[in-house]
Amino acid sequence: MNFSLIVCTYMRPKPLLRLLQSVQEQTRYPDEILIIDGSVNQETQTALSQKSFQNLKYILVSDENRGLTRQRNLGISKVAETSEIVFFLDDDTVLEKNYFEEIIKTYQKHPEALAVGGYIKNEIKWEQLGENYKLKPTEFYFDGWKRKDSSRFLMRKKLGLDADTPPGFSPLFSHGRSVSFLPQTNKIYKVEMLMGGVSSFKKSIFNSIRFSTYFEGYGLYEDADFSLRLAKKGKLYLNTAAQLSHYHEPSGRPNHYRYGKMVVRNGWYVWRVKNPNPQLKDKLKWHSITLLLTAIRFSNTFTTTNKKAAFTESLGRFLGWIELLFNKPGN
Repeated sequence: MNFSLIVCTYMRPKPLLRLLQSVQEQTRYPDEILIIDGSVNQETQTALSQKSFQNLKYILVSDENRGLTRQRNLGISKVAETSEIVFFLDDDTVLEKNYFEEIIKTYQKHPEALAVGGYIKNEIKWEQLGENYKLKPTEFYFDGWKRKDSSRFLMRKKLGLDADTPPGFSPLFSHGRSVSFLPQTNKIYKVEMLMGGVSSFKKSIFNSIRFSTYFEGYGLYEDADFSLRLAKKGKLYLNTAAQLSHYHEPSGRPNHYRYGKMVVRNGWYVWRVKNPNPQLKDKLKWHSITLLLTAIRFSNTFTTTNKKAAFTESLGRFLGWIELLFNKPGN
């Protein structure tokens, strides 16, 4: 299978070079690498010009094409006709040597797959369970493995608001468990949501679907929107043997207030992609969880070192929720 790699980047020359160096070490090398740069200076272009990466094409975008979803759509339009698979990677990731090989194997094993995601290995500590292990209330279990559950899910469990779908699937009230709740079993799991920065797609799907330009700039949850729409057309998988590390580079991210508003408003938008006509019980759960998570984030104002970030994000979340009463996304 011929495949292309698209990396959309913004003001991150050093992380981008680190990613490309890990691409050079792959057991399967891309037939094409497209760097779609939204930077407002020349640092990324200069850094790339001082290195040599096979099959790399650099594209500096204009103002009207800047922003994650626009850059992704531009990259898709530039992909070679001979490519069968299109990979997307965040610019602050680093690949294990067999990443591309494992993803290609998944398409060969599941020819019906429209998309296949990779697995982030450095964010969560998982433990495989022995026989007769008694799970603690603070732990999450899936497929023979356990991890420490997050505070927000512990609170949701107590209030009867936990997700009622497997990881990688969205409940009818949204607020599900992401693919990060799948353990590192080296298995392939069926999902309906992928993380955009560790994803791949059959090139043919882009004849009928593109990333939504509703998600401007940072584009929070654009990957959930896209994969949920795609899951209505066919099957999506995640291969936990295709591993990489994600380092969450802070540069290029929005301020905390804007991020908080995006969490709520973009979250509402994605919820209605999955469930455009929710029942009253789904509405009550979505709003209850949204307000609960806002309250938990506000409580971090008193419990974390970055108090200002916690306060401004929680304020953005609350005001974003208020705006929903008279100005819903997509209207």
